[in-house]
Amino acid sequence: MSLGQRLALLAVRLQEPQRVASFQRLCGVEAPLGKPAEGEDAESEVREAAGNPRRRGQQPGVERSPGPAKPDCCGAPNGVRNGLASEPGPTGPRRAGSLRRNSLTGEEGEPVRVSNWPLYYLFCFGTELGNELFYIFFFPFWIWNLDPFVGRRLVIIWVLVMYLGQCTKDIIRWPRPASPPVAKLEIFYNSEYSMPSTHAMSGTAIPIAMVLLTYGRWQYPLIYGLILIPCWSSLVCLSRVYMGMHSILDVIAGFLYTILILLIFYPLVDLIDNFNQTYKYAPFIIIGLHLALGIFSFTLDTWSTSRGDTAEILGSGAGIACGSHATYNLGLLLDPSPHTLPLASPPLTVTLFGKAILRVAIGMLFVLIVRDIMKKITIPLACKLFSIPCDDMRQARQHMEVELPYRYITYGMVGFSITFLVPYVFSFIGIS
Repeated sequence: MSLGQRLALLAVRLQEPQRVASFQRLCGVEAPLGKPAEGEDAESEVREAAGNPRRRGQQPGVERSPGPAKPDCCGAPNGVRNGLASEPGPTGPRRAGSLRRNSLTGEEGEPVRVSNWPLYYLFCFGTELGNELFYIFFFPFWIWNLDPFVGRRLVIIWVLVMYLGQCTKDIIRWPRPASPPVAKLEIFYNSEYSMPSTHAMSGTAIPIAMVLLTYGRWQYPLIYGLILIPCWSSLVCLSRVYMGMHSILDVIAGFLYTILILLIFYPLVDLIDNFNQTYKYAPFIIIGLHLALGIFSFTLDTWSTSRGDTAEILGSGAGIACGSHATYNLGLLLDPSPHTLPLASPPLTVTLFGKAILRVAIGMLFVLIVRDIMKKITIPLACKLFSIPCDDMRQARQHMEVELPYRYITYGMVGFSITFLVPYVFSFIGIS
């Protein structure tokens, strides 16, 4: 057997849903309530199949094909839930449901039995490191309290990695791991394709970029960064397998894909950031380029939650870049001069800590108000402009004409607020 054949066979094995289910059982996630655990006798499976119309016609003991199947023959198309949610079983003391309902299908997931609660909460935390709630606190905290220079460049890398990852999903079009045998602890992204894992990509790109951007600029032992990278990345990657959202192959591909992207594009980050800040017509180019990329991504496949996520990422990146252009030209957030590097961490005092908390509280309140206002304006306006009924908001947002401007404009204003409006407020009230 040649090396290529061996690698292909390894890829097939790493993509098998049975391996995801085995990892879940190893971590204390048992069979979904109301379903027989793998390995029970065929008689109980036949009894269940007879009483469950969703499984009638399925042969007992027959497993799904373990290979990487194309969605047009075996998987669900984009925008359609992958795998069936089980009927809720009897409530027990170890019952756990899915984290969030799927925003497209309304699917709520399947209750499962969890016997290792510390691992459950650890991996819930790990998967949140790739969700919107984390991003909306993480990037502003860097820009407002730590180092705007690093914060801006982290956003550039994040936008690039996430955009390429989302587009690659819609080109490859592999479905999520099949359920059963996999237990879906998270349903929110279940209508998207699987390969590669964009959680794994962001969970790899952010810690590596943080170390690359801060080492030599800030005084700290390199060993701290070398510990942070594998801990952060492995936690996020393993959490996606634990949640039943990705195969082992998905997260490995996401990790390797991110390394390739960083090798190619990281040397350009400084050039991009300087262009965003200093070039006279940068805002027009930034807005036009990000909008064009968003329109292109919407043409790759049918609508799903990934369409909105891509527009949200591009809008946030455009808004933060335009805001950084305004702050640079008005002198609101100035980077320290090169002769002061490397920077030393200031002593942690009550005043420093209090100002940081105050900036986060005021800034996040401002950002959330802006997001809420823009959401209430953009969706009805887009529906009116394109003659789309907005009685059912979920159905209306499945149109590109509504979802793209809503996400792009709303999160563009959120990004602009983070790098310009909020720092201006800080300067005005004297806490910058």
